[in-house]
Amino acid sequence: MRVQSLTLAAASVALLAPVPFPAACPSPPVAVREGKVRAADLLAKVRDCVPVSKGRYRSDDGSRAEIPVCGTRGAVFWKADMDIDCDGRPGLLCNERTDPLFSGTTAYQQSDGRYLSAETLPYVVVPEPSGIWDHRVDGIRGGSVVAVIYQDRVQYAVVGDTGPHGIIGEASYATAKALGIRPDPHGGGTRSGVTYIAFKDSRVSPIEDHAAAVTAGERLAREFVRGG
Repeated sequence: MRVQSLTLAAASVALLAPVPFPAACPSPPVAVREGKVRAADLLAKVRDCVPVSKGRYRSDDGSRAEIPVCGTRGAVFWKADMDIDCDGRPGLLCNERTDPLFSGTTAYQQSDGRYLSAETLPYVVVPEPSGIWDHRVDGIRGGSVVAVIYQDRVQYAVVGDTGPHGIIGEASYATAKALGIRPDPHGGGTRSGVTYIAFKDSRVSPIEDHAAAVTAGERLAREFVRGG
């Protein structure tokens, strides 16, 4: 799970560090709109929660456990923050230098045996199975399709990694960037306002085929809006 703030000491060092002149200001991420199903229509279907989890999750280590996983006939969903997962195959944006908690592995692998690339593949992290909730019981597994909603934007992703058993609300660098959320693993993300809808018994194969995830996600989202 990502760390959301610097320590005071680290912040002081950062303030004293020399800045190249002229300083380049990073461009804000540009949101990418996928499909024709509206965020508002999806959100209207997840207003009410019928819990499928036996307890509640924290959004971050040390926060209160307030987030249930809810269920409908065709999906499970949760409303949380978004921490940035940069794990998996290292690249220019996700590596040991850019992410102090970087791990070179993900819970699931591509069809060629390599680990997923967080900086190029939109994926979502689900908690490891526990007494709170076992995602496998609800037909959620590696490659399952997820509609991730932030403000008026919908991004289709796959389940690509697992995280701590008591924390929920994390997605890959690529997911955040596509939604217009700051994707920096060291202080990026957003503290609230993200809805994750994971479609039961769905699966994209190969897992790295994002175009297939969008096609399947759009179809599943349309069916979900029509019937739940």
